[in-house]
Amino acid sequence: MYEIKTKRVLNPTVTMMDIYAPLVAKKAEPGQFVILRVDEDGERIPLTVAGYDREAGTVKIIFQIVGATTMKLNQKEAGECLADFCGPLGRATETDGLKKVCIVGGGVGCAIALPVAQKLHSLGCEVHSVIGFRNKDLLILEDEFAACSDKLTVMTDDGSYGRKGVVTEPLKEALEAGEKYDMVIAIGPIVMMKFVVATAKPFGVPVTVSMNPIMIDGTGMCGGCRLTVGGKTKFACVDGPDFDGYEVDFDEAMERSRMYCDFEAHAREEACNLFKKEVQ
Repeated sequence: MYEIKTKRVLNPTVTMMDIYAPLVAKKAEPGQFVILRVDEDGERIPLTVAGYDREAGTVKIIFQIVGATTMKLNQKEAGECLADFCGPLGRATETDGLKKVCIVGGGVGCAIALPVAQKLHSLGCEVHSVIGFRNKDLLILEDEFAACSDKLTVMTDDGSYGRKGVVTEPLKEALEAGEKYDMVIAIGPIVMMKFVVATAKPFGVPVTVSMNPIMIDGTGMCGGCRLTVGGKTKFACVDGPDFDGYEVDFDEAMERSRMYCDFEAHAREEACNLFKKEVQ
């Protein structure tokens, strides 16, 4: 069993937890993920490593409450335990040799982008971060990004905090002003990453994207996380999650991500009704 050491609400739909999993913490690196089960009867869900403390033996996860399992996970409190917590899985983000990088994070994707920014900062890389949210109420991790970024720009769609607009705007401005990035690393909604790639392409800047498709076993056996990258089938769980953004078929990935929307909505509704009955 894996104890929840701390729990913190980041905004109304996003929660952060530190899980005691010393063997995972010993090997985890930015960009990798874990697969967990809330209880013995629960489904397996992948969550990206949002941080780790090797000395304390803990791994940080940040999740958005969007379905039945994340609702169940959010019901857990510090001191309680998870049934399974397996990892680290996937390939770590490549950071060697990077001297100047722009990190672009969107929404809860900022939880994945943060440990990458922190590692790059610790290696002496110049880090420019752009993080975007729909509105001020959904803002997360601003202080943490500020601590590891040489330059930080916060965007909101409605202008309720930071600059009004989308994350591609400050990226385009920086590139047009002559910023020379070794890499742009984009992590967030698929459509956001697609447009980050389109923004960087005229300037010839390499772009790495982190893909998080439907995933079940995390070992490449189920095939649920398949993507088309460079015209070939790749599996996000073993070949990624990071890929060359110029080679990813984003339209196909978006279409596949919508396959189980109705099923997920039904499961969420059943979970909501179950929680209501428990409260009554």
